[in-house]
Amino acid sequence: LTDRCYISLAQALGMALGGAPAGPAGTGKTETVKDLAKAVAKQCVVFNCSDGLDYIALGKFFKGLASCGAWSCFDEFNRIDLEVLSVVAQQIM
Repeated sequence: LTDRCYISLAQALGMALGGAPAGPAGTGKTETVKDLAKAVAKQCVVFNCSDGLDYIALGKFFKGLASCGAWSCFDEFNRIDLEVLSVVAQQIM
């Protein structure tokens, strides 16, 4: 899984796209993204999501990422409320 993920993310990066690795726990998704970021000299911030996260906090986090050009890896992304994700999606677009 890690090799395929690394290749797919590298190809997406070459096309100026992003990626969202998905799969079972403990398969190395976060470590693969961190390793690829290190290979292309980008900072990678790992963010542990919780159910208490609101759109204001996520907005500030995205603003910080955009200002420094860092990559982010969201662990436990499924814990964020759908309402919060909806507002964030509107803010990003």
